[in-house]
Amino acid sequence: MNKQFFKYFFLLFLVASISNASFAQKKKTTRAKTPAKRSSTRRTTKNKTTANIQGARASQDSAVVVTEVPKTDSLPIKKIAKSLRRDGAVDDDVIKERIPLAYENLRADDAVYRHKIWREIDTREKINLPFRYSADEDNGNQRFISILLQAIQDSAVTVFNSIDDRFTTPMTKSEVAKALGGDEVEVPIYDSVGVNTGSKKMRNEINLDSIYKFRIKEEVIFDKESSRLFFRILGIAPVKNIITTMGVNLGETELFWVYYPDMRATFSKYEVYNGKNFGARMSWEELFESRMFHGRVIKSTIDNPYDQYIKNYKGLSENGILQLMEGENITEKIFNYEQDLWSY
Repeated sequence: MNKQFFKYFFLLFLVASISNASFAQKKKTTRAKTPAKRSSTRRTTKNKTTANIQGARASQDSAVVVTEVPKTDSLPIKKIAKSLRRDGAVDDDVIKERIPLAYENLRADDAVYRHKIWREIDTREKINLPFRYSADEDNGNQRFISILLQAIQDSAVTVFNSIDDRFTTPMTKSEVAKALGGDEVEVPIYDSVGVNTGSKKMRNEINLDSIYKFRIKEEVIFDKESSRLFFRILGIAPVKNIITTMGVNLGETELFWVYYPDMRATFSKYEVYNGKNFGARMSWEELFESRMFHGRVIKSTIDNPYDQYIKNYKGLSENGILQLMEGENITEKIFNYEQDLWSY
């Protein structure tokens, strides 16, 4: 009897021990799983927070931001596309390789007569109409002002400020662009919906046909060694009538000066329009050296101790006809000086 009691008691004890062990194991498993859930919850919350921050950054980047575009030192001129085939039946590549002849050396001791002359070329005159030829060719637009601007754009010549005509102050391309088109203005930019998305700086478009006058500074020299009169052009300046945004007319002013001897190599590569003879076109360098243009005299060093323009002479400021006649009088003085040196 006692043996059976101990046997039953031992079985009960064994069952109780097994049940306690299994219950403890389940409790440990539950405790182990609970922190895992918390950690996963924390990670999920952290991920959600990161996603929200990224969304905020994206919305900030999509806001209206005006970025500064790096400025380039260039002129706002039209770019001319070049022909992919020869636009002509004649091989004229030799024109691009032309080099002007060097000037004859003039000694100061042989120059017995020297005067400076300022002329104004009005391209609306019939003899000066080639200055306004507006066709496009492989080397650019054929207007005379376009040739000047293209040489400046290509850095083939140094530009000088119009504060004087002695070539003292060089100008940058941006300064030339400002002289041509005025100051830059802020222009708002709108999207397709009409929302302001920023602004950018722009200049007024340059109307090349509005520049139809040029001034030339030259020196007339009589060389006793060769017994002839020389005209040597020193500088060329385009002239424009300046009108402010308020409608005030400031009159005609020189935009800039270029030194003509520096431009001879460029002028020799451009042909002058000749509507009468297409087969015998001269270059711009030949046109200037042959004096195939007309410019009225607006200033000279002859009998001009106050260094004034003819329009500022006393009694001539209000009379354009008398100014024109005074310029012709200066031209006649130069002609008579050369003729009086000859004896027959």
